[in-house]
Amino acid sequence: MYDAHSAAVAAASIREVSMDNVVREPHPRPAVVVAVACYCGIVVALTQTMIIPLVPVLPRILSSSPADASWAITATLLAAAVTMPIAGRLGDMVGKRLMLLVSLSALVAGSVLCAVSSALEVVVAGRALQGLSMGAIALGISIMRDELPADRVGSAVAQVSATLGVGGAVGLPVAAVIAEKGSWHTLFWVAAVLALLGVVAVAVLVPESPVRTPARFDLLGAVGVAAGLLMLLVAITKGGDWGWGDRLTLGLVAGSLVVFLVWGAWELRTAAPLVDLRVSARPQVLFTNISSVAVGFAMYGMSLIPMQILMAPAQTGYGMGRSMIQAGLLLAPSGFVMYLFSSVGARLSAARGPRTSLATGIVVIGCGYVSALFLRDQPWEITLATVFIGAGIGIAYAAMPALIMGAVPITETAAANGLNALMRSMGTSLSSAVVSVVLAHEVVHLGPVTLPSSHGFTVALLVSIGAAGVALAFSLAIPRPRPAVPPRVDSEERTVVGAEARA
Repeated sequence: MYDAHSAAVAAASIREVSMDNVVREPHPRPAVVVAVACYCGIVVALTQTMIIPLVPVLPRILSSSPADASWAITATLLAAAVTMPIAGRLGDMVGKRLMLLVSLSALVAGSVLCAVSSALEVVVAGRALQGLSMGAIALGISIMRDELPADRVGSAVAQVSATLGVGGAVGLPVAAVIAEKGSWHTLFWVAAVLALLGVVAVAVLVPESPVRTPARFDLLGAVGVAAGLLMLLVAITKGGDWGWGDRLTLGLVAGSLVVFLVWGAWELRTAAPLVDLRVSARPQVLFTNISSVAVGFAMYGMSLIPMQILMAPAQTGYGMGRSMIQAGLLLAPSGFVMYLFSSVGARLSAARGPRTSLATGIVVIGCGYVSALFLRDQPWEITLATVFIGAGIGIAYAAMPALIMGAVPITETAAANGLNALMRSMGTSLSSAVVSVVLAHEVVHLGPVTLPSSHGFTVALLVSIGAAGVALAFSLAIPRPRPAVPPRVDSEERTVVGAEARA
């Protein structure tokens, strides 16, 4: 029966076809758009890691307990997770450039709040505003599809996608130097200035995309996904403090499952959903997103494990006694390698397809973790392992947006990339929780100090290798693209056409 829902779906399909046929003039200076998008991605990623050097002193500088001070980190994670799918959908509806400006403006406001106050509540609010900017990377990727010539899209998307790792790797030593040599407030003033420069660059140099999806915003869908994600991520990030068997932890997990079930039923029934679950269920999208969770898990392990090994005292038998600045500098090459190998991933995707480049990147990540499993006695061995992992992440991250954009209509590009970015973020959250649990249960005691043991790091590395294995399995499950079938012309049609031509 052709009911109102069917009519709405049909109308959406007509809009989708018409928008896919929009004539989009390429930007006259594509390199400028790519440079601005990469800059914004690096700045946003930098602000996510800039607080790491402050973690040991957060309770003191915020005059709070360690549990309360940890909300300065958790708030950013929660805000980013909630924002990414919503910002992507709004970008498709009202304009990707506009939402990019909103994201960067939130980063400016949040950085200023943290810079002017030492009160816990204000800093947590500021960090939450900083988290709202994480949608900028997915929006930048989507802008590439709208504004660049077809032959430039693959490499540009790969570069913007890799900025997440570059910003994190560069931000760590820079933040360590600023925090050690100056006031911690300086970190946030620097972030505010960098974000403000991004706002100006986007406003002046990036045009608004003509590709829009006119529809009513799915407010109930946004509330549902926000509630479900908040409950799940709070349980993951705080479960170690509260206890994994605690009633509150289990209640939040159960509540999130119920909310997601109800949310999914709503998204399938509404004409203009926040997340098109039918498109997301396509094997190419679904398996790419699952792989993204596992790759995000493996990527964050690179941030957690090598840093602690480098900074642990030599008396532990495995530690190298390096300062935060020295450790950050030893890990910084991985970010640059990640960026360089994003171009390799783009070329491999063009030659062999993004499915192949995703699987290749995951294999390289696994090789990096295996090398760390056996070679971690010298600082250069740690650097070498992280360089391998960074190269693999650069190749894999270049492939993910290509796989997603190849399977969704252009009118849903930003929303689909936002969901994929959320999957990576979920992976990093799971990595933080799992690795923290492993290292908390495998410890050694140096006088009054308790530190992770060498066996604990071995188990954490094995878990990361397992995550790479899961990612590889799902990447290989992504369907291969079907070869184009030439149109069939039977003999009768050929005879008619030939007769008409002779006539």
